[in-house]
Amino acid sequence: MTAAARAGKAQSWEAFKAEAFGTRTEVIEGVEIPVPADIPLNFTAKFSSLSEESEIDDFADAVTLLYGEGVFEQWVNNGLGQMGLLTVLMWGYMQGSGQKDVEFGDAYRVVMSDDPGKAAAAAVGNRAARRSQSKGTGGRSSRTSAASTGSPRARSRT
Repeated sequence: MTAAARAGKAQSWEAFKAEAFGTRTEVIEGVEIPVPADIPLNFTAKFSSLSEESEIDDFADAVTLLYGEGVFEQWVNNGLGQMGLLTVLMWGYMQGSGQKDVEFGDAYRVVMSDDPGKAAAAAVGNRAARRSQSKGTGGRSSRTSAASTGSPRARSRT
């Protein structure tokens, strides 16, 4: 039970969000950023569309979605390079996808892999799939009848 609930008050969204997702921060290239605890709904589409041919504004938009306004410009001014940018984007994506123990080296290995998109999907996986792995699935269902109910053939009763 939260403090607000114990006091008989409705909890604000911001208070709930801080309690449920946390408010960790990290300093990257001299800029304190919030560690993503969730992925913005439009981030995955933006992130997956990035490539070597993407405009710098596309990368800036992805950084803004994940880390907030002005972070990209500060990183550029502080000397963050291309591989660093890709690494911190991947790290944030992995953090927001539920991998709280992921390190920058893990994100860098994904970025440097032959197929970063596939490596990211394997590293992050489907949140529902990860959760279902821990649930018991029970046994196989038994047959309900020996005859197929979908067969158009009539059975003879002779």
